[in-house]
Amino acid sequence: MPRLSGTLVLPGGAAPGTVEFDGRITSVEPSGTLGPASGLPGPYVLPGFVDAHVHGGGGGDAMDGPDGVETLARFHVAHGTTTLLPTTITNPWREVLRALQGVAAARAAGGRDGLPDMPGAHLEGPFISPGRLGAQPPHAVAPEPELVVEALALGVVKVVTLAPEVPMALEAARDFAAAGVRVSVGHTLASAEQVEAALDVVAAADGVAGFTHLYNAMTPLASREPGAVGAALARGDAFAEVILDLHHVHGVAFRAAHAAKPGRLMLVTDAMRAAGTAEGDSELGGQAVVVAQGAARLRDGTLAGSVLTMDQAVRNAVRCGLDLAEASALASAVPAEYLGLPDRGRLEPGLRADLVVMGDDLQVQEVWVAGRRL
Repeated sequence: MPRLSGTLVLPGGAAPGTVEFDGRITSVEPSGTLGPASGLPGPYVLPGFVDAHVHGGGGGDAMDGPDGVETLARFHVAHGTTTLLPTTITNPWREVLRALQGVAAARAAGGRDGLPDMPGAHLEGPFISPGRLGAQPPHAVAPEPELVVEALALGVVKVVTLAPEVPMALEAARDFAAAGVRVSVGHTLASAEQVEAALDVVAAADGVAGFTHLYNAMTPLASREPGAVGAALARGDAFAEVILDLHHVHGVAFRAAHAAKPGRLMLVTDAMRAAGTAEGDSELGGQAVVVAQGAARLRDGTLAGSVLTMDQAVRNAVRCGLDLAEASALASAVPAEYLGLPDRGRLEPGLRADLVVMGDDLQVQEVWVAGRRL
């Protein structure tokens, strides 16, 4: 039976110890009192990372079909992501449906042949505001009932991004939430009141709500117009993504969100196909993108996804002042809870043996998916 020794990064702190596992964790044996990981040496044993928002990586993209999904998945698993949601981008509806079908085809291979687990897709667009596209192509449409039915019929949508102010958004939020899909507010011009109305609809349907890349492509927080950001920070029952590449979000803004949303803030990459490739020209959703100095931008300068990986996001969280155990929770436990995946995200007996080993420099040394080393 495999056994890993080192500093165990556990809920509430870290301690030297060992983990034994097969497909699931069979024992977790810390040898001391839990405390900050910062005072303990590597190697560090963490739960595998869970990325709820990733478009591409390693040259592959979720819009490419099953081969593109597998390419991006193989790239990100090498950086410690053991669970991910391939994410679509706003395109003509039939192309979005084809992309979702590609995710459904690829996820059957999750956990085998060097792939992470893929429990579903994140449908980011086209149900967003035409006035807050960000780097999304201009193919936004209203979430008409027949489109919602088509998307749900594929059985692959795990998260949907919606702008609450677009026509039929509240009805769509209700129907997605009732079907168990996480409803995430994003790419929106909505007021705080419009956002709260959407969150109330989700809650009434016994659903789970979130915010897509907090701060980005949404109405900002101001004293008299709190916007979507204000609603996100004030609403304790809603989760929120953050792209912590330190281009999309300043470190202080990240710490403010972390303080405002304990147990509800999660790291995502929002990575595009250029992640892991050389800087220079790339594309996102058919749009020309230039990657330079670690940031991906459209020709007009708009930030366009990222080239982030989850291990780098964890390192950035530590750089911003979090202890490694706190950063680990944002990368694993919180997104697992958001996605309704209680079998992962923590080092606990009985959970999936999705594990990441990081060195003293927090670089990934080993990755295990359901007890198999990749």
